[in-house]
Amino acid sequence: MAPGNPSFPQERIRLHLLLMSLKKLPTAQGLTFAALLLLLLPATVHAHSETGTVGGFVSGLNHPLTGLDHIVAMVAVGLWGAYLGAPAMWLLPVVFPVVMAFGGALGVMGVPMPGVEMCIALSGVALGLMVACAAKPPLWIAAVLVGFFAIFHGHAHGTELPQSANAMTYAIGFVIATGLLHLGGIAFGLLVKWPWGRILVRTSGAAIACTGFLFLFHILKA
Repeated sequence: MAPGNPSFPQERIRLHLLLMSLKKLPTAQGLTFAALLLLLLPATVHAHSETGTVGGFVSGLNHPLTGLDHIVAMVAVGLWGAYLGAPAMWLLPVVFPVVMAFGGALGVMGVPMPGVEMCIALSGVALGLMVACAAKPPLWIAAVLVGFFAIFHGHAHGTELPQSANAMTYAIGFVIATGLLHLGGIAFGLLVKWPWGRILVRTSGAAIACTGFLFLFHILKA
């Protein structure tokens, strides 16, 4: 970041205002509000905030939010967890970012993994179909499936670490953004309490699976 660039302090002010606003809201509403604000952050955050500790955090925070292939899979985890109910509703959104952080470390270290983009696309297909079909496997199977795909999402985040950014804060940023996407999926998935909500959630799962297929066959580009 060149000295005197006004964009960097402006983004620090935005993050500060975001955190202050969350203190005034209940926990669930605050997290949902944060997710919405993060989705509205301009692309200039990524373009101008890639260096240093705070810059690494901002870059990591934005990375999962700038790729539709990442977004649909992470929302699907939350949807599926809500459909399965407790304890899966809370376990799956914990398994995914924890394992993803491990995959991110592999990416930062330059450890090669085959088929990363293919598996990211397949995660949308598989997780979307789990929601669309209202699949209810044993909890350990659901956790293994989610964890398997999480490694590839994390590896993709790790390999795209900005060269001069702080790796630790970058990882914290993409883990937080992932958690917010999971929470968004859970919030929407709780509509399954009503018959019309079940139809809506399962339809969303089908849409996620279709999006995954579009990425898998390169009709959509990551």
